[in-house]
Amino acid sequence: MPTTNTTPHHPLLGKLLTFGKYLDAVVIKLCAVLAGVMVLIVWFGILSRYGLELGATWTEVLARYVMIWAALLAIPAGVFRREHIGFVMLFSLLSPGKQRLLRLLLDLIGLGFFLYLTWYGVHMSIQGSSQFATIFGMTMLIPFASVPVSAGLAAFQTVVVMLRDYLHPPEVAAIELPEENIQ
Repeated sequence: MPTTNTTPHHPLLGKLLTFGKYLDAVVIKLCAVLAGVMVLIVWFGILSRYGLELGATWTEVLARYVMIWAALLAIPAGVFRREHIGFVMLFSLLSPGKQRLLRLLLDLIGLGFFLYLTWYGVHMSIQGSSQFATIFGMTMLIPFASVPVSAGLAAFQTVVVMLRDYLHPPEVAAIELPEENIQ
């Protein structure tokens, strides 16, 4: 969607949008690092099982937990970029004003879902702190924490895009995506 003017009307909104872009860039980089770590863990598992015959059984479980973190952390990035499942065909049948209202309604539903998931995930993580992974005795707090962390970030990014898209007319609502070279 082409942008003609992405300057927000309020300085606080501008700072929120800038932070949302920065957060998106950090999360994307973290997902890439986690995916790389997961590949290295799997390679080490294959090498240790078939090449070195070490029989390291923990690699499968650790790779699974890293994959879960990476997959769930990708959700806030999809939310910020609006690259999640949408009702494109339905939106194309509506006028721009009705599109904005429907998008706001869907954003509010999504925000409610992410907030609930955050709340539920915190309680799940607390319960997981007394459970242990049998392979290497790690508490389940770390794997379970992926749910409230990713849902909380997705809720924040939902607020950012909701304000961005609703406070600006549809033709200027799209903010430019972050540069991939954040220092």
